[in-house]
Amino acid sequence: METAGKTTARQTMPESSAFTPLRLGPLTLRNRFVKSGTNEGMHYKCLPTKALLKHHRDIAAGGVGMTTMAYCAVSPDGRTFENQLVMSSEAVPHIRAIADAVHAEGAALSAQITHGGAFNQLSRLSTPRPGSASGGFNASGVLTGRLFKRALTAPEMEAIAEEFADAARLAREAGCDAVEVHMGHGYLLSQFLSPAENKRKDDYGGTVENRARFPRMVLRRVLDAVGRDMAVLAKICVMEGFRGGATATDAAEVARLLEVDGANMLVLSGGMNVQSPWWIFGSAMPIVDMKAREPRWIGRVALDMLKLQQPKDLKFHEMYFLDHSRAVRKAVTMPLGFLGGVASMESVDKAMGEGFDAVVLGRVLLHDPAFVNELRAGAVSRTGCTACNRCVALLNDPAGVACVLRPANDLNLNRIFAGA
Repeated sequence: METAGKTTARQTMPESSAFTPLRLGPLTLRNRFVKSGTNEGMHYKCLPTKALLKHHRDIAAGGVGMTTMAYCAVSPDGRTFENQLVMSSEAVPHIRAIADAVHAEGAALSAQITHGGAFNQLSRLSTPRPGSASGGFNASGVLTGRLFKRALTAPEMEAIAEEFADAARLAREAGCDAVEVHMGHGYLLSQFLSPAENKRKDDYGGTVENRARFPRMVLRRVLDAVGRDMAVLAKICVMEGFRGGATATDAAEVARLLEVDGANMLVLSGGMNVQSPWWIFGSAMPIVDMKAREPRWIGRVALDMLKLQQPKDLKFHEMYFLDHSRAVRKAVTMPLGFLGGVASMESVDKAMGEGFDAVVLGRVLLHDPAFVNELRAGAVSRTGCTACNRCVALLNDPAGVACVLRPANDLNLNRIFAGA
């Protein structure tokens, strides 16, 4: 009787504003829940697989307004891992199959387009040294022996900006409803935004405005290419989480500039893949699990070093980027997507009450693709995800990333192209 009473009370409460439609430029979402772009590992020969289709179809069926397909490299050199999706004409029919499946469930599909710059684990590149904001030692190249990076030239930046625009056009051709330009987590555009990574002395370095010059060029090029037909989002870091890295003050200024340029929404994340990966997740990295799956001795040594740098008292708490994201919210009026530790209906409503326009979810949807529908029905009020981050150790699993608390993925689906 007590349980039934609680269910009835939940059903008679006013519905959360998170379940109302959201307009993003030319796109209207059915609600304000967005699946975050997270490396799925569900690509084969750089093309999407049936596993990726199932992954996004299940999340769309589970109630989100939009699901984000990551990581869509704008060029072969832009990949971080060998098998990652590269935006190409060959990929279009397979992405279209995913878009059709997502649309059939009533949700929208966003393609997260990006370039890794100096952060990659590729065996081959078209140049001896990967391009980045600045030259010098490349910490992310330890695993590949690519220990030095070089500063991109202005013509190279121009060419990469056009690769982003081409990738956006391909996403449109494939039926995607939005593109998300990834400017966070230590990928190429983040390497320009970061004061720790960008040591340039020209117009692309120094002040926040100068460091944002190339990322803004990319955003404007994408807007010019597809902005009339698709929503154009950008993902930024509200904090980088290490000494000398960008702060919330930097993020607020970057947001002001991107608002002027016309971005339809910013997704607010944090942390860096190399220097502070724990802040991406707001909890400790699963070093033991990662070492068990790392075949290279140097990779295991790097993980031991990472463990020494990781804060020993780091404990997960909901909405771990809230204070930093508030600084961005105060700086702009444009739509903002709150990301980072939204694990309950209480934190969903908190995000809405703080003035954020969307709630961006990652691990909780990996744990339970139907989480949004269950929240709306009052079947659950909190996720069963424990923020153990053991899913991170499965990023390179042959079957693709999965929650360790759920059944394993079907390996066979990750060897069949999505449009086959």
